Amino acid sequence: MNSSPRPPEDYIAVEYELGAHNYKPLDVVLTRGEGVWVWDVEGNRYLDCLAAYSAVNQGHCHPKILETMMHQAKRLTLTSRAFRNDQLAPFYEEVAELTGAHKILPMNSGAEAVESAVKAVRKWGYEVKGVPPGQAEIIVAANNFHGRTLGIVGFSTDPVARHNFGPFAPGFVVIPFGDSEALRQAITPNTVAFLVEPIQGEAGVIIPPDGYLREIRDICHEHGVTLILDEIQTGLGRTGKLFAEEYEDVEADVTLVGKALSGGFYPVSAVLSNQEILGVLRPGEHGSTFGGNPLACAVARTALKVLVEEGMIDNAREMGDRFQALLEGIGGDAIVDVRGRGLMIAIELHAEAGGARRYTEALKDRGILCKETHTNTIRFAPPLVITADQVDWAASEIAAVVGGIS
Repeated sequence: MNSSPRPPEDYIAVEYELGAHNYKPLDVVLTRGEGVWVWDVEGNRYLDCLAAYSAVNQGHCHPKILETMMHQAKRLTLTSRAFRNDQLAPFYEEVAELTGAHKILPMNSGAEAVESAVKAVRKWGYEVKGVPPGQAEIIVAANNFHGRTLGIVGFSTDPVARHNFGPFAPGFVVIPFGDSEALRQAITPNTVAFLVEPIQGEAGVIIPPDGYLREIRDICHEHGVTLILDEIQTGLGRTGKLFAEEYEDVEADVTLVGKALSGGFYPVSAVLSNQEILGVLRPGEHGSTFGGNPLACAVARTALKVLVEEGMIDNAREMGDRFQALLEGIGGDAIVDVRGRGLMIAIELHAEAGGARRYTEALKDRGILCKETHTNTIRFAPPLVITADQVDWAASEIAAVVGGIS
């Protein structure tokens, strides 16, 4: 129900008083979005350069996804998996055709997909690989981000994510990201999986060395270890390909998707794998009331369709190259590095620059919304529908801010 807009200060004050303080958002109160643009309650327009952490790859309120959601919401929204619905099978077919997956497990949030994969590969380790009961190990990378559940933060190396949330579950081994030899050395007979992001997003858009994905694919195959690639943020066009793994022509045993799987309309995620791994799950051993519901499936089907049919993946690659080149041309003393792939880009600032937060606040005042991460890094990840003119304008504003703050 719509109500008369209140001053932004009122919304912020209520959030502060009644909400848990587990976020530190920029002080902008948004009320509407369309394509790459969002508007606040005072009518100011902003270019969204975060895209809800890549959940809105298709742009805000994409009309075709919206039409599907409204149509399905009038028909059937939720049955639970106690019964079948007429959207789940077509969802499976279309995801399998697009991605090459042979088995699909639908969930809701990205973290649920990660947890589901952890459960499945452990069970596979015991029942197929023959790991002794209770001894399964999963290797992960330092500075990873796979979600916020207790199980996941237990293998995070971020002290903020871990502090005072223990005790944590055992069974995880941490190695450096981008170091294939470290993976080889860490594998034991009890290793069931290597879980890794092809590009570390939350860590600051950290891209591994060329050949890394091929090397870890080969190592996992050699040792009978499942390779789990978390493509929840990098997948579905963000890097200029359907999946970031395609840059090195590899195929994971398990691929995790979420975020843009619904175009920002609804929480939808999935574990993509094969019969050997997901086939270990039997009735009653895993599930979700909302996972695979008809509304989610219908929305996801259209979200994938527009991603492909409207050329968003190719546009991400072309506009990403353009955006990164313009940012690399900024120069100045504040910037250490500009890196990215497709429309997943970061500017790393010198520690002496005073932190990235003040830059994101200054960009907000100039009509660009983005987010800092790990103190000195600014991430840029606009919707994949961004145009060349919009990229050029954003780059000019970023140059003015980065060059203008001392």
